[in-house]
Amino acid sequence: MAITLLILVILAAIFWIAIIILPIRPTATEQRLDVNAACSAGDLNAVTALIPARNEARTIALTLSSLRRQCAALKIIVVDDQSTDQTARIVTNQPGAIRLIEGTPTPAGWLGKVWALEQGLAEVNTPLVLLLDADIEMSPNFVVCLQEKLEREQLALVSVMARLRTASAWERLLVPAYIFFFKLLYPFALVNSRRTGVAAAAGGCMLMRTAVLNDIGGFAALRGAIIDDCALAGLIKRAGYPIWLGLTNSVRSMRAYETLDDFWNLVARSAFAELKFSVSRLLLCSAAMLILFCAPVVTPFAADGAAVYISIVAALAMLISYLPVLRFYSLHPSRALTLPVVAIGYLAMTWSAALRYWFGKPTIWKDRAYRNIGEY
Repeated sequence: MAITLLILVILAAIFWIAIIILPIRPTATEQRLDVNAACSAGDLNAVTALIPARNEARTIALTLSSLRRQCAALKIIVVDDQSTDQTARIVTNQPGAIRLIEGTPTPAGWLGKVWALEQGLAEVNTPLVLLLDADIEMSPNFVVCLQEKLEREQLALVSVMARLRTASAWERLLVPAYIFFFKLLYPFALVNSRRTGVAAAAGGCMLMRTAVLNDIGGFAALRGAIIDDCALAGLIKRAGYPIWLGLTNSVRSMRAYETLDDFWNLVARSAFAELKFSVSRLLLCSAAMLILFCAPVVTPFAADGAAVYISIVAALAMLISYLPVLRFYSLHPSRALTLPVVAIGYLAMTWSAALRYWFGKPTIWKDRAYRNIGEY
């Protein structure tokens, strides 16, 4: 038992120290894009904003208002994805030239959001398309920043992770870890490198070249993708086009996750899909989470000698690696102490997703059931 714990904490210590000192620094937050003095009001005639909206009556007006503040020339298309609330009426009553498309029922083999995007894409006739969620609020001139980044670095896709809410206790506990785990899984430095195959994107706010989107087959190429943003980024990068992903304070998600159940459904909707619906990957992920997050904490109470000292080093390195994300969200560093418990919570959410998949129980998201759809 003692030898086993010693081996486990050595592995954990090596991992967390590497996370801190490796050049790619996966948990760092320097890869950002925010509005600055260089992002002056510009001409956005080349951009069409495409928004899929399903039951977004609470937020769609603010989203459209923030888009109108970008530039009067910005074209806006909203696809009403079979909403059962007042989304369509609210869009219709907004000032400005906003085109509303009444979405048709989702065909077999498609997911609703991707089908809504496919319908909207048919109406886009500009060189650039801004894919935006209906709960997003942007700072003025941010689309100009996106366009300048894309053109200056000759990119095919620029996406930013919207700053999530941290108003409720559950949001403050779980949101930083959500970003932390995403960055561990998809180190931004590798995503943004043209020499690696690592690809990811943040679907809340993505600016891309329409020709590239058409070149990869449009949204039909990822019709059943639950994690559609990362699937899209993967298709683009495999086609040889460069992409960029970063954090931002200039794009904010207005969606609230006030209860544990809200966040549980968010994670459970895609967690098992992230593992390609694979039992072996689930078991490997579970073992890795237990070793990396639990072994450093448990070992001091179950072993002695060198294992204790190494576990302390591993635990400190783990907590230090979490600090950049906490700082980004302006949360107290002491919250790093919750990371092991939160990690086990996320593991439970992942197992919940797997059980729902195996037993054919749907995850409910935006009043729509997500069942065993395409393995992306």
